[in-house]
Amino acid sequence: MSTTGTRVELFIGKGGVGKTTLACATAMAYARAGQRVLIASLDQAHSLGDALGFHFPHDPGTVTGIAKVLPDLDVIEVDSLALLEDRFRDVVRALSGTGHDHGIDLTALDPAELTGLPGVQELLMLVEITEFAGDDEWDVLVLDCPPSADMLRIITAPDTLLGYLERVWPPHARAMSTIGTDLRRAVLASTVERIVKAVTEVRDLLADHTRTGARLITVAERVAIAESERVRSAAALLGLRLDAVVVNKVLPAVPPPDDATHPAMQWYLNRRAEQLDVIDRLRYSLDGTPVLIAQHTGPEPVGLTSLAALSYAVVGDDPAPPRTTSGEPMVRWESGTGLQSVYALRMHLPVVDPATLRLGRVEDDLIVGADGVRRRVRLAPVLRRCTVDGAELDHGYLVVRFVPDPEVWPI
Repeated sequence: MSTTGTRVELFIGKGGVGKTTLACATAMAYARAGQRVLIASLDQAHSLGDALGFHFPHDPGTVTGIAKVLPDLDVIEVDSLALLEDRFRDVVRALSGTGHDHGIDLTALDPAELTGLPGVQELLMLVEITEFAGDDEWDVLVLDCPPSADMLRIITAPDTLLGYLERVWPPHARAMSTIGTDLRRAVLASTVERIVKAVTEVRDLLADHTRTGARLITVAERVAIAESERVRSAAALLGLRLDAVVVNKVLPAVPPPDDATHPAMQWYLNRRAEQLDVIDRLRYSLDGTPVLIAQHTGPEPVGLTSLAALSYAVVGDDPAPPRTTSGEPMVRWESGTGLQSVYALRMHLPVVDPATLRLGRVEDDLIVGADGVRRRVRLAPVLRRCTVDGAELDHGYLVVRFVPDPEVWPI
């Protein structure tokens, strides 16, 4: 077992880029290296079983369990609706018998009515994955995620929920409710505390750069360059480590043909040249992020035998990416003393379009938006007594400078 805990690898990308097959191949490479692996599908258009040539049993009203496909490789397709129904029953059971003369009777609700609430199902899936990561059963979790835009939105769900709960029912108010005389309110407060604890663990796992990373699966097409740049920017802003961009279905080199003028050969050589040009541009634009190549396999790799062959071609003998330290914003003192002090907050943010950069301040949070993604960054205690003095982009980093607020700065 890894000394830093179970590692988590997120595979993200658009549909049709072979994300699921590469996730399966990587999982098999980990298993071949002696790691205990669980590959989980979070994409509700589940194709994990299709790629593995494995049929998952689906019993209505039950949460699909974990199945073993190889000695060190387990698989699961996480059904968010079944999870919602299962967890909702637990909540209703906890609140039953506490009296509903006033307020809402939760037993009158149907779990399906909650599916429309933004982020509920996605959060339950992430909570389930975090529980898997906390077990001593696997060394690596490989996650076949929803398409990149959806997954990046899901990653914001923990902070969004925690921020909302803190505003509408602060921790001190919940604590008072747990020791009050209103039994129903006390049970509800305890339930919310359990939710907060679980969601906090999700947030911390996603932000832990020593354990969690993502791989963006794409193809060698020109539109992929801008998309990959935006995903890298969004991942940096959200605090998710992007390990690599994997370019799938790249045509392999061929020996010099006897007849290079044949139309089919001309098409092949021209298409490969276009792909290599895209890869060169990706490596230039994503300076610092590894760009890996997965060659076209010909027939679609389906089933354990084909995926095992692909696992050698994709990752070789060492599938694990290097681990880095936390990507959280760093704060340092720059100059001055007392009210003349200047502090700088520095965070990794390779913005694609600087015109999209937006900054705001809400109480103790700095709001940062760029390339269509927004994040609330909790300020360090010293910065909460400061005002923003300016900001700049500096070679892939956002630097925000603060000066003391005379009204709250200690004299």
